Amino acid sequence: MIMKYALFTGCTAKNSTPELLDSTLAVAKELGIEFEVLNEASCCGASHLQDYDEFLSDVLNARNIVLAEERGLKLITICNTCQLMLENTKHRLDSNKEYKDRVNEKLYAVGYEYKGTSKIQHFLYAVLKDIGLEEISKRVKRPLNMKIAPFYGCHIIRPSKTHDGANLNENPYKPDAIESLIKVLMGEAVEYDSKIKCCGFHVDLQNTEASNALTKNAVADAVQNGAEAMVTPCPLCHLNLDVKQKVLVKEPIAVLHLPQLMGIAFGIDSKKLGLDKNVVNALIA
Repeated sequence: MIMKYALFTGCTAKNSTPELLDSTLAVAKELGIEFEVLNEASCCGASHLQDYDEFLSDVLNARNIVLAEERGLKLITICNTCQLMLENTKHRLDSNKEYKDRVNEKLYAVGYEYKGTSKIQHFLYAVLKDIGLEEISKRVKRPLNMKIAPFYGCHIIRPSKTHDGANLNENPYKPDAIESLIKVLMGEAVEYDSKIKCCGFHVDLQNTEASNALTKNAVADAVQNGAEAMVTPCPLCHLNLDVKQKVLVKEPIAVLHLPQLMGIAFGIDSKKLGLDKNVVNALIA
């Protein structure tokens, strides 16, 4: 059975790190997933736009959601921050009719209407819920056989009130979704405190020193607990941890976007997964 979704690529995975989009598409094909890429979508605002104008942020993201609604498809994200922004917009509009009507006044002017009919879900939770661990296990051709540190970051698990089951009711203080995937890919998940902390990406423009400390602590914590590689479902976390650690930690380790890790276990060619584009050597298997 082919699962069909609308894919919101976000800016980072499409432009700054296109290998992460390529790896997502390669893994999706392996799992029998068909994507309609929302090429006409706009930037989600990257958790900064709402600080300037929350209403404008919600109008832009309501339009992004409408693009999936018009196709009658669930909207899938591959970025934690995109997930946060779209989920927050949906939560505000679905829980406040008067506010939704205000947003729709703007959308009507360009021929759109937000109805709230599409679910928004991160790729991580979509494959767990709609594909399932049993089916994923059947695709494993190259067992990981190594210690992997899952890094959730901030935005995929918080705030829990907006998730509405989209993330399988993950406990934000003790998530286990990535661990379940690592296990079925025949790797060993490393437990460490920093897995639910900020990577430092969104702090960098305001306080580079604090950002660097967050990045350094996350990688060092993973290494000290025996990790041989890290994996994150967020392109922003991936970019930050992969690029910065070479100058911040003594023992750099591979940082993989979640589809890259899955693709390795599925035996997909490393170039299709963009592993040669990672800053720290990611040819881990």
